Amino acid sequence: MRPPPVPHAPVHVIGASGRSGRALCAALLEAGVPYVPLVRDVARWRATGLPGVARRLDLTDPPSAVASALQDARRIVSTAHARHVGAIVAAAPPAASLVCLGSTRMFTRWPDAHGMGVAQGQQALLSSGRDGVMLHPTMIYGAQGENNIRRLLGLIRRLPVLPLPSGGRALVQPIFQDDVTRAIMAALGREWQGGHALVIAGGQAVAYHELVALVARHAGLRRRPVLDVPASVLMGLCRVTSRLPGLPRVTPAEIRRLTEDKAFDINPMRAALGFTPRTPDEGLRQFLGASQ
Repeated sequence: MRPPPVPHAPVHVIGASGRSGRALCAALLEAGVPYVPLVRDVARWRATGLPGVARRLDLTDPPSAVASALQDARRIVSTAHARHVGAIVAAAPPAASLVCLGSTRMFTRWPDAHGMGVAQGQQALLSSGRDGVMLHPTMIYGAQGENNIRRLLGLIRRLPVLPLPSGGRALVQPIFQDDVTRAIMAALGREWQGGHALVIAGGQAVAYHELVALVARHAGLRRRPVLDVPASVLMGLCRVTSRLPGLPRVTPAEIRRLTEDKAFDINPMRAALGFTPRTPDEGLRQFLGASQ
């Protein structure tokens, strides 16, 4: 029988210099919780300005090197790609609990390497017998350096109308970075029995054209009309527009995913983690209002 997790043990944060990793370390610092940053590039960690001596960890290194970096870990958070969860599970001490970030990309109708890697990571955790949870966020926005809303802003600023497949009627449910961090912190505060998986999403699903309108409004921009264009046409056009200066790059795969609903029940998230995430309106008001 494994000993229970140690609530006050330092949190080993894999991917601490990335967007979600940085945000988590800042939250741990504010809460007075010690943490150990684990990163591939120590110089990149130093550039964050956050305190803490980083350990180098590359999850593609030999298992012995990964195990050495995690040898004293009791609470592990991984913000690295979920395809590495198997390596983490194999290397972590038996008593360590895990909180791993996955992605709702694994639920797409068009599986790709990203989504399949997440599914493999989830299976590795659930079949390991380890205590912990994989949190599957929807599209994350509001982080330092995030590109999802910034690219959309770039299109709104440069185009008089926005061409969207099916007129942007497919549902999306993006989650604010602060709520991703809050979810990880709440997951760290729970004692998980065995492996679990949980979707974390924004407080409301909206049609993509509504998301576009919210971004424009909270950025102080004029709302752009939406033009209904077949996805096949847009997928062909984006290969041309990607070469035009000043326009954000959009891939054919991203266009295709705009045709499927990405809405999720957040009642399990509320029950497990004890909070209700921001709606897109609330999150974008906070994010874009602060950046004006």
